[in-house]
Amino acid sequence: MIFIPSSTRAQSPWEKLAKRPSTLGVDKGILTFHTPDFTLKLVGASQTVAALEPNTEKGFDFTPGDRLPVRSGDGLYHLGDLNLRIKRLSDTGWTRYSTATKRGMVKALPASDSVIAAADLAGTLPADIPLKIERYWKLINGRLTLQFKITNITGADIEIGDLGIPVIFNNIMEGKTLEEAHASNVFYDPYIGRDAGYLQVTRLSGHGPDLLVVPSGRTAFEAYNPLLDDPTPRGVTFEGFYEWMVHSSASAGKEWKAAQPWNTPTSHIIKPGDSYTFGLGFILSKEIKNIEETLAAHNRPVAIGAPGYVLPLDVNARLFLRYSQQVAKIEVEPAEALVLEKLPDTKPGIQTYSVRGKKWGRAGLTITYQDGLTQTVHYKVIKPESELVKDYGHFLTHQQWYQNPSDPFGRNNSVITYDYEKKQQVTQDSRAWIAGLSDEGGAGSWLGAMMKEFVLPDKAEIDKLQLFANHTLWGGIQHSDGAQKYGVKKSLFYYQPDQMPPGTYDPNINYKTWAAWDHKSADDIGRSYNYPHVAAAHWVLYRLARNHVGLVTEKNWQWHLNNAFGTVMGMIKLAPYYAQFGQMEGTVFFLILSDLKAEGWNTQAKQLEEAMKKRAIHWSTLQYPFGSEMPWDSTGQEEVYLWSKYFGYNDKATVTINAILGYMPTVPHWGYNGSARRYWDFLYGGKLSRIERQLHHYGSGMNAIPVLSEYRDHPQDLYLLRVGYGGTMGAIANITEDGFGPAAFHSFPSTLKIDGLSGDYGPNFFGYAVNSATYVMNDPTLGWLAFGGNLSKAGDKVLVKTTTAAKSRVFIAPAGLWLTLDAGQFDAAEYNNATGAITLTLKKADAYTPVAYLHLTQNAKGRKYQLKSYRLTQRNVYEIKLNKKGETVINLVPVK
Repeated sequence: MIFIPSSTRAQSPWEKLAKRPSTLGVDKGILTFHTPDFTLKLVGASQTVAALEPNTEKGFDFTPGDRLPVRSGDGLYHLGDLNLRIKRLSDTGWTRYSTATKRGMVKALPASDSVIAAADLAGTLPADIPLKIERYWKLINGRLTLQFKITNITGADIEIGDLGIPVIFNNIMEGKTLEEAHASNVFYDPYIGRDAGYLQVTRLSGHGPDLLVVPSGRTAFEAYNPLLDDPTPRGVTFEGFYEWMVHSSASAGKEWKAAQPWNTPTSHIIKPGDSYTFGLGFILSKEIKNIEETLAAHNRPVAIGAPGYVLPLDVNARLFLRYSQQVAKIEVEPAEALVLEKLPDTKPGIQTYSVRGKKWGRAGLTITYQDGLTQTVHYKVIKPESELVKDYGHFLTHQQWYQNPSDPFGRNNSVITYDYEKKQQVTQDSRAWIAGLSDEGGAGSWLGAMMKEFVLPDKAEIDKLQLFANHTLWGGIQHSDGAQKYGVKKSLFYYQPDQMPPGTYDPNINYKTWAAWDHKSADDIGRSYNYPHVAAAHWVLYRLARNHVGLVTEKNWQWHLNNAFGTVMGMIKLAPYYAQFGQMEGTVFFLILSDLKAEGWNTQAKQLEEAMKKRAIHWSTLQYPFGSEMPWDSTGQEEVYLWSKYFGYNDKATVTINAILGYMPTVPHWGYNGSARRYWDFLYGGKLSRIERQLHHYGSGMNAIPVLSEYRDHPQDLYLLRVGYGGTMGAIANITEDGFGPAAFHSFPSTLKIDGLSGDYGPNFFGYAVNSATYVMNDPTLGWLAFGGNLSKAGDKVLVKTTTAAKSRVFIAPAGLWLTLDAGQFDAAEYNNATGAITLTLKKADAYTPVAYLHLTQNAKGRKYQLKSYRLTQRNVYEIKLNKKGETVINLVPVK
């Protein structure tokens, strides 16, 4: 590192921020108020929040109060600010006003029994604003409430086109260790549900208390807008701040006009002399899993969708509404997208509906209750999973199949990155890996193609992928001999014009960036995160060769399994620095170990297990073992959880699952439900490059793996099932009608669409492929539920027809039984609630799958079952010869 004297080196964004003049009035004193739930601290001069501390944990602050000295200048938002766009009805354009733009002292107003602090905000607003705005900090029935009163002081009607309340909470992790960030920082996720909407603010650790921001009165949560004009430096250590938009028609008609909003944009007209009052309330929830109970206790509407809000066309879903008022009407937008039917109430106070998707695409429900409150629930209707996955595989092996024997970078016969907006393959990019088939942004497409065959094998596609795996990957992306055997390169594509013929590189691409790697940098094998993709490719071909007939023809299963094993050990040897961290898709290492053991490859299994245990021992010494190449990440938790649990470090497994729940919410919105937080990977794997909350980036599929594993150990915990299943289905929610898999969905209200590049989508589909399953449970409140199947009940018998693509996994919660197939498909599973007997129906044999291989895994608290008439093979799996002309029926009998 070269030391640059402070007098000459470039200032960091935080240093620049610190030099901005302080105008908030912090030096004039802080006011402190004690409420039943919070200690509220206000800057006396502005009456904006300096700290919001839960009384149950003194010293913890939900807001970025620790940054107050450097965040006290003009333009920096604080809780208590207000943004507006207004116009007289005769005007043609909107005028924007904000209490944060140019700070001035506010005028304090008298307090009262319910008002703990109040102010006239004229001093911090331009003199020409035709409104009087007052802000009140109140206690309403013991609830801390922020309330605004806007009065029209002119003789003309005033229309409020935008009305935004900045919701400023402490997600700034700059300069903090993981331990410090987990102790002091929060995540925030919206339920953009109009009058029923709320913002949940959760601790990084996943521990309570959690903060819920809810409407005061009819303060609709209409849109959730990033405050991009706030100069707090955004980046990998800070996602940015947002505002709760009560009205958004001005933005919708201008900056957002190309986007389809979540809710219908509205405005509000104030007559001369009239006032408009709105605000937000602040509630504490004891823990994340109690959020919905807390909302219900405060008479807030609660909606629960089963199996969630990503709805395949062949799935019969349920929607449960819990509120003190009856539903007056439900409207569907578009009208033909969904069909609803009222069902008998599940329990008193829980109104129940069946929901069926009828048209592909986004769909919304607007629920109006008898008291006039409106709630919106947001669905994404997709094709049946088997059709969707089939289309995905076809797109990858046709539109994205790259054939060019003369390619100078050795990418012939590969699945390459695709630009969906241009409808063309990406053979050059300033980020070398995007066009170079490695790192997540370049390997994503071929990884997705390999995992598709694990889910739904297709002989023609597998023939192509053997060419890729055995020739382009092996000996190309991956070294096949010498001291670096099994090493994985960062990219096949590179920028080295002095080694290439003139005209090789597109002159319209800016190659003067750090990401335009030269040949030496592209050949680097030291990034461990590239190895799981390669290991997964070898492992899939091993499984297809081992468990099917005639699908894999070029190499035998032993060759592929040995390469999978070698890749794992190559990571440990050749990429040791980053290998200390959990890897995305690290689950594949465990799957490889399981297969090594099953095959009796004891020497290799011992080596792999010992290598993994060293990593797990290291993680066991860390308070929060989620390090990565980024300051904070949602990538490594998947593998950390798995190995911690496997080697008996259950405390670290618990720490990990709690942290995941902190950044992976369940809310009645397909985009946020089960969407694990990630906000920087559009920079590295996307086309529209910016810091932005990504909806169903690969964190969804990855983090769903440990969440559903945890659920199978706690089969009565519906919260875990909802979160995990939301992430699993979120992993495929963004696939287009014709089968293109994008990097993620853009959440900014100006965009609200998928990204244009395939990018790093592959790891997301990996999560779906190894995790997708049918779950059957009996919830004491909501009754019998199926996730990944359609349920019917006759007496004591519960029948579930599978609807997943692979149809290879079923979990029956009352029995604690996990049923998985290495080959073959479940058509249905029947559970007898009285006797515990289980009947499985398997689909008929085909040319490549004459035999099904069934595993029974029983959790510690589940019933024991025996499967008569079938033998366990040496691989500890039941071998079931499938009927060629019809289904095969298997009976499982509980052991008394």
